[in-house]
Amino acid sequence: YGKAKMIIITSSGSKRTFIYESWSKNKGEKNLVRYLEPTRVKGQAILMLNHSDDIWMYFPRTQRVRKLATHAKKQKMQGSDFSYEDMGSGDEFINDFRPKRLKDEKMEGHNCFKLELTRKPESNISYSRLIMWVIKENFYPVVIDYYEEHNPSSQEKRLVQSDIRIIDDIPTAMKMVMYNENDSTQTEMELLEVKYNITLEDSMFTERELKK
Repeated sequence: YGKAKMIIITSSGSKRTFIYESWSKNKGEKNLVRYLEPTRVKGQAILMLNHSDDIWMYFPRTQRVRKLATHAKKQKMQGSDFSYEDMGSGDEFINDFRPKRLKDEKMEGHNCFKLELTRKPESNISYSRLIMWVIKENFYPVVIDYYEEHNPSSQEKRLVQSDIRIIDDIPTAMKMVMYNENDSTQTEMELLEVKYNITLEDSMFTERELKK
């Protein structure tokens, strides 16, 4: 379970702030996001199943649930620099890439392993490759560079994670910033609350539950 604040900063410097709750099960295979603020999106909910391959959205004003097209997972979530795929794929993305260890490097003040992850030919993930700096002492990724789907030499985004705390024996970044190199925008995310090892029923991650 998590409660988070998301701040979207546009290229002109204006800000939009959202607060939402989220629940995740089976290492990110099932995800439910429900917005609390601002008022215009309060009650909106997103259900992501099968590591965000299947996405439904609920709009309280119309009380309708809409199934998104398969390619929607590559789209921006609430206009942020995080795609549905970024938010809902859990750790499944590990299986979509072939890893290669590069020369160790210091990043964000941490001694890190540096890895290059190249997309497997059969994968339908949105990035051709990732460059990842992983903290040696806890194996936590502190920086991830994302490269465009059809151009492995063109960097699309960079994720920087900070304020890493141990919660329920799990290293957790309390702050994340996704920088969009193409749009000159960025999205900041701050975890306000997080709980692991809680019991979540499968019935929670259903179309019917979205309307509650």
